[in-house]
Amino acid sequence: MLLRNNIPLTYTFGKIKTELLFVISYSVGIVVLYQNFHVTRISIPVAVPALLGTIISLLLAFRSNQAYDRWWEARTLWGAIVNDSRSISRQILSFVENPYGLEDVNQFKDRFLKRQIAWCYALSQTLRGFNARKGLEEFLSPEELAFIKKRRNVTASLLELHGMDLKKALNEGWINKYQQIEIDKSITALCNHMGGCERIKNTVFPVTYSKYINMSIHLFIVLLPFGLIEYFGYMEVPLVIAIAAFFLLVEKMAVHLQDPFENKPTDTPTTTICRNIERDLLQMIDDDKIYEDKPQTELASVGSYYIL
Repeated sequence: MLLRNNIPLTYTFGKIKTELLFVISYSVGIVVLYQNFHVTRISIPVAVPALLGTIISLLLAFRSNQAYDRWWEARTLWGAIVNDSRSISRQILSFVENPYGLEDVNQFKDRFLKRQIAWCYALSQTLRGFNARKGLEEFLSPEELAFIKKRRNVTASLLELHGMDLKKALNEGWINKYQQIEIDKSITALCNHMGGCERIKNTVFPVTYSKYINMSIHLFIVLLPFGLIEYFGYMEVPLVIAIAAFFLLVEKMAVHLQDPFENKPTDTPTTTICRNIERDLLQMIDDDKIYEDKPQTELASVGSYYIL
């Protein structure tokens, strides 16, 4: 993920270096023809490229807004995944009763939270087109790995395991039916966020719209030197380069933002978000184990510590 303090100019202009080389050679050729060989009839009114530039600016503004909306929606969905991951973990740890310190209950809590971590990593890998099963051995049991190995959609399978464990907890009496409904709502919310991310990933931005804007920008760049040559002479070259670079960079920005799950520096930072979720959920597991290990007399005196 690119941060505002570490974006070098080489990266910025490296995205359009081929186009800039064409613009430089093209604009220099026009000014040489006009100034050195006195080919003066190539000049056109500056209003022509100005009018075309105004139209392209409106189209680019619309394109950029739509691309940013897709990027921001992706970031919003992953923010909701963070919140719901914490919520479902808190529900599991606080709802599930274990008055006798049963090992099965502790294993259930541990398994559920680690599976939620695995789900986040699997979703991130799936959206970026990587192997969704890679690295999940750290969080899943051999039985769970065997279960998802037989299924194509890893993330949906992990949510299915959530549901199966939730049903087991209800049947064993670890939770009541009202708690089961609340936890199931959290699982449904996670499924909805997953579907929202898949919609963004699988909905391609209209290719014809992008193509037409690209063609219009190149036409504008081709006409621009003819409109400026009469007024600026050799200074036309840096002006054309600056104006062309602005339009090309805005177009590139929109192209990068419109696909927030392509493993690019401008992507939604899903890997970092997953690591934060892992950190928070593992901390919740450790805190729960500390709470379970405390004797009841000691809990009474330090209970406020856990509330804080």
